Amino acid sequence: MEIFFRTHRYLIEHTNVPLRRDIMDEIDWSDRLIGIKGTRGVGKTTLLLQYAKDNFAVDDRQCLYVNMNNFYFQGRGIADFAGEFYRKGGRVLLIDQVFKQPNWSKELRRCHDEYLGLKIVFTGSSVMRLKDENPELNGIVKSYNLRGFSFREFINLMTGNRFRSYSLDEIINDHERIVKTILPKVSPARFFKDYIHHGFYPFFQEHRNYSENLLKTMNMMTEVDILLIKQMELKYLTKVKKLFYLLAVDGPKSPNVSQLAADIETSRATVMNYIKYLADARLINMIYPVGEDFPKKPTKIMLHNSNLMYAIYPINTDEQIAMETFFVNSLWRDHKVNQSLRENFYTVDGTRQFRIINAANMAKVRLQPDMLYCRYNSEVGMGNQIPLWLFGFLY
Repeated sequence: MEIFFRTHRYLIEHTNVPLRRDIMDEIDWSDRLIGIKGTRGVGKTTLLLQYAKDNFAVDDRQCLYVNMNNFYFQGRGIADFAGEFYRKGGRVLLIDQVFKQPNWSKELRRCHDEYLGLKIVFTGSSVMRLKDENPELNGIVKSYNLRGFSFREFINLMTGNRFRSYSLDEIINDHERIVKTILPKVSPARFFKDYIHHGFYPFFQEHRNYSENLLKTMNMMTEVDILLIKQMELKYLTKVKKLFYLLAVDGPKSPNVSQLAADIETSRATVMNYIKYLADARLINMIYPVGEDFPKKPTKIMLHNSNLMYAIYPINTDEQIAMETFFVNSLWRDHKVNQSLRENFYTVDGTRQFRIINAANMAKVRLQPDMLYCRYNSEVGMGNQIPLWLFGFLY
C-alpha cells in the first residue's frame, strides 16, 4: 500500500492543470460510484488527479489514485485492495483504466455493496458500454463522458480568457451579439487553424511531436481499447487497422461495404461490426439520414475530429472536409446530426438545416430563409449566416 501512496503523492505534486474542464462542475461528486469515459488522450487521468488535488491535501490518506496498468493488480482484485484501503481509513479511491482488470464490473459492485463509506471514481474507454454490457452496475453507477478540447476551451487555454459555452439556440438566435462580446478580447481566426490541426487532444501541450503522439494514441485505441474490450482475437487487429485507414483516406462518403469486405478479407457483417467499434472508439463518426441508425449502412463516414485527418494524410487534407468534420464533432456531444440530401448539408435534431460553406462563396448562393449557413474563413455573421468557429463554443 505504501508504494501506491508514494506514487499518488508524486503524481499530485507534479500535476499542473492550466485549464479547469467544465465537466468538473457537471459531475455530482457526492455519488458513491462514478464512471468517466472518454477516448484516449482527452485527459481522464488528469481529471482524476485534479479532483484529488482540489479536495485533499497531498498527504491525506483518505484519497488514493491507482492505475490498473500496475502488474500488482494481476494478482489481486479491486475489491480486496479497496477493502484494505477502506479499513485503513481510505474513503475515496480513484481507479484509472478500470477495464484492464478482469471482472472489473463485478469487483466494483462488490465494493459498492460491502464498503458503504467508500467512494470510487473510475475511468474507462469510450468503447465501454457501462450499463448495457455490465448489468450489475445498473442503478448504482453515474456515467459521464469526457471529450477532447472544444475550440472554446482551446482559446481559453491559449489566451487566458474565460469565455463561457453557449447552447445551440443561443448561437442560432443571438450569434451577432455573442460575437461582439468575443472579438474585442480575441481574434478567433488567429487560433482556429491551429485548433483544427492540433487542438482537440490536450497532449498538444507536451513537448513532443503532436502527430507522432496522436498516431501512437490511435494505435492504442485499436490495439487496446477495441481489441481488449471487445475481446477480439489478435489476428483480426490488422483487419481493423486496415479498415480504419481505408475509411480515412476515402474521405467522407458512404462506405462500399462489399469492396471493404474484399479488401480486408472478411464478411460484410464483420465490416459493419468493425465500423461500429471504430465509432465507439471515437475514431470515426457515422452519419445517417433522419430516422435511420446502425446496423444500417451510414450515408457518410467521417473521421471523429479534424486532428485525425492531419495525422493520417497531412498532404491531402481538404479544407471543406476539415470544416464539416469540425461542425459534426462540435455538435456530436449534445445533438443528433444527420445527413441531408445534398453534400455539405446536414440536419440537426431532426428539423434544423445547416450548410457548411466558405464565406468567399456566399455571394454565389441564393439564400434560403429556412437554411442556416455556417460560414468559415469569416469571424462574423449576419441573420441566418453564422460564423462556423462559434459552434466550437457549444461546450
